[in-house]
Amino acid sequence: MLKKLCKLHTDLSKEDIAQLENIEKSIPMFANLVKGDIFIDCLTRDHDVAIVVSEAKPTNCKSLYKSYVVGKIALRQNEPAALRTLEIGMETTDLKAITQENIVVKQNTVPIKNRDDKIIGVLIMEKDITEDVTQSRNVEILSQTTEQLSETLMNIKDSDYENAVAYNLINDGILAINELGVCIYVNYKAEELYRKIGYKDKLVGMSFDNLVLNEVNFHDMMKEKKSIVLEANVGKFVLQTKYAVIKKLNNVYGIIMLIKDLTDIKEKEKELILKAVAIREIHHRVKNNLQTIASILRLQSRRIDNAEAKRAFDESINRILSIATTHEVLSQKGIDDADIKTILSKIKDNAIRNSIQCNKKISIELGGDNLKINSDKATSIAIVVNEFIENSLKHAFDDKDEGDIQITINTGQTYSSISVSDSGRGFDMKLLENETLGLNIVRSIVKDKLNGNINIQSNENGTKSVFYFKN
Repeated sequence: MLKKLCKLHTDLSKEDIAQLENIEKSIPMFANLVKGDIFIDCLTRDHDVAIVVSEAKPTNCKSLYKSYVVGKIALRQNEPAALRTLEIGMETTDLKAITQENIVVKQNTVPIKNRDDKIIGVLIMEKDITEDVTQSRNVEILSQTTEQLSETLMNIKDSDYENAVAYNLINDGILAINELGVCIYVNYKAEELYRKIGYKDKLVGMSFDNLVLNEVNFHDMMKEKKSIVLEANVGKFVLQTKYAVIKKLNNVYGIIMLIKDLTDIKEKEKELILKAVAIREIHHRVKNNLQTIASILRLQSRRIDNAEAKRAFDESINRILSIATTHEVLSQKGIDDADIKTILSKIKDNAIRNSIQCNKKISIELGGDNLKINSDKATSIAIVVNEFIENSLKHAFDDKDEGDIQITINTGQTYSSISVSDSGRGFDMKLLENETLGLNIVRSIVKDKLNGNINIQSNENGTKSVFYFKN
C-alpha cells in the first residue's frame, strides 16, 4: 500500500520509497514501545496536503483510532506539526492537531531523510491530549524499561540503524555500541547532549571508551552481561546513563547507552529542599516568638490580683499557644501544608493538661477524616477549635468532676466541617444573643478567614458546636 500511495500522490523516487518501506517494517515495534499510534506521512504534489502512507497501532494498549487511516489526507490547518516537519525538516514536540477522525491529539514528529539529506516523509507519534501525563513520560518509556529496550533492539543489525528514525521520537539520548566497542548509531537527543558537554567530533565511529560517562569498562560489561544505571556530573550537567547489554540467548551483540539529562530536575530538587528548609525555619521562629509572648503574658498575669483580668490573660495565652502549635507542626514538616488532625491532636493534649490542673477528669477524643490544609487556614481552625474546647472546659462541667469532649473532622468535596461536642450541662441558647469576646472572635474568623459559618446547639445533654469552611 505504501508503494502504491507514494507512486500515486508523490514524486518520490524508487530508492526513497524503498527506504520508507524499510522504516515501515519497524514502526509496529515502536508503536508498542511508546504505547502510541505511529504514522508515516508524505507530502503530496499539493504542498498544503500530506497523505498517510503507513500506520501502526499499539497492541499492548488502546489505539486512538477506530479504523485505519492509511490513504487519508492531512491538511495543514489540522496537522501543522506534520506539514512543518515535511517542509523545513525540524522535529516537533507536543503540538496540537486534529486527526482524520476529528480527535484532538498532540503530535511528536521527526523528519525522514534520504541519503542526499532530502526530506521524503515524516514519522508521527500521536497521543491523547486529555492524558494527564507529560511528553517525557510517554516517550521516555525506553529509559524506564531497559530490559524491554534490549529485547527490542537486539534484532536490529548495524545496517538497519540508518533507518531507525523512530528513535528520534524518544526524549532520551540513545547510542548503539557494537560488539567491537564502536558506536554505530546516535539519535538526535544524544548528539545534542554530547554537544552540550563539549564534544566536537561525530559520535558514530567513536569508541565506547571515549563516549562512556562513568567508570564503566566495555569488556567487563560484555563479559558480565548485566545492565547498570549510573549518574554523572559533567560540568554543570547531571546525566543519568543506563548501559543495557543487547543479548539473545547466549549471544551478546553490544551495548545500548540511554542518557537522560537530569540537570533541570536536580536543580528543582535543590530549590525545593532550600524552600523547605526556609519554610521550616520561618515556622520555627514564629513558634518561638509566640511562645515567648505567651511566657511574658503569663509572667504579667501572675502579678495581677483581679480574677477577671487574670482570666482574660489566660484566654489570650491559650489563643496564642494554639497558633504556636500550628507553626510547631509546620516547622517539622518543612512544607506550607499540614494535616489538621495532627495540629488538633496537640491542642487536645494541651487542653487535657489544663483540665488536670483544674482537678477535672475530662476525656477529649479526636476522630474523623485526615485533611491537608495550608498554614493560614490551619491557624484559623486551631484558634476556633481551641476556643470551643476552652468554653467546654470552663462552663460545661461546672457541676461535674468528669466528662467527655468529642472533636470530629468531616471532609466534603467543597466544604468541610469540624464539630466540638461535650457531655456537659448545656446552656440557654438565648444567651448567644449577648456574645462573649471569644465567640465574636470565632465568628469573625470563620466568616472572614474560612468563608464558612457556625452552628451551635445546646440542651441539658450537652453542647455541640459545628463550623463549616471552604476547602
